[in-house]
Amino acid sequence: MILNFTKMNGAGNDFVVIDNRKLDISLTKEQIAQLCDRHRGIGADGLLAVEPAENGADYKFRYYNADGGEAEMCGNGARCFGAYTARLSSPAKQSVTFETIAGTLSADLIGDNVRIAMSDPFDLDRSLPIDLEDLTEINFVNTGVPHAVAFVNDLPALDVIKNGAAIRYHDHFAPNGTNANFASVVGENHIAIRTYERGVEGETLACGTGMCACALFHHILNGGQSPIKVDVAGGDTLEIGFEALGDNQFSNVTLTGPADFVFTGQISI
Repeated sequence: MILNFTKMNGAGNDFVVIDNRKLDISLTKEQIAQLCDRHRGIGADGLLAVEPAENGADYKFRYYNADGGEAEMCGNGARCFGAYTARLSSPAKQSVTFETIAGTLSADLIGDNVRIAMSDPFDLDRSLPIDLEDLTEINFVNTGVPHAVAFVNDLPALDVIKNGAAIRYHDHFAPNGTNANFASVVGENHIAIRTYERGVEGETLACGTGMCACALFHHILNGGQSPIKVDVAGGDTLEIGFEALGDNQFSNVTLTGPADFVFTGQISI
């Protein structure tokens, strides 16, 4: 089978994107993992599939991690998905909606950036009963997918792989695990983060839902106000907007940043 694909990246978080609006492409978990393999495939943090909408949106969003397992959402992937699907219409749209497991989202194209209106966060929990050698306080929120957040003093020196894996596989998050984020304060409304992603099982250059989680906890713990700038490992700075409702509740969370087309191609699978 010859598969047509587009390679995209959002702030260094990279994806294989396929157009499956005809529902004529059926990939196994092993095939998706092969496509995402950086040595024997195309190479990506995950795969995005465009499918026909079922509940009134423009499209349906399917996201698969690099291990081939399907996930509820991916913020950087959603921006790439928005930029990709906007071009499927003639003329190209400036706004699209799409259905995800985490709810229906919208994407607006703003110059070279894409702004995603995220689903409302839930299950926020502070100071979890988790004791790790390098970390003093671990928090949690689901911003479409589960995210643990810890603020640290020396972000560049932190062993993200060791601490990220310890959190991701901790019994507290069993059986499905969680993503793990580490943040440091750059300024009043500005943070830097590094993320260990579940399914990739390593550090990625950016994670959109992780940025949202860290920005919300920067507001709760440090008084940061919307919009909050977030520096990611890939070198980009993105922006998280939100409305704080009090009592650690939030709505109207947005994620704004780049979504770049890298190349198109074909591969035999």
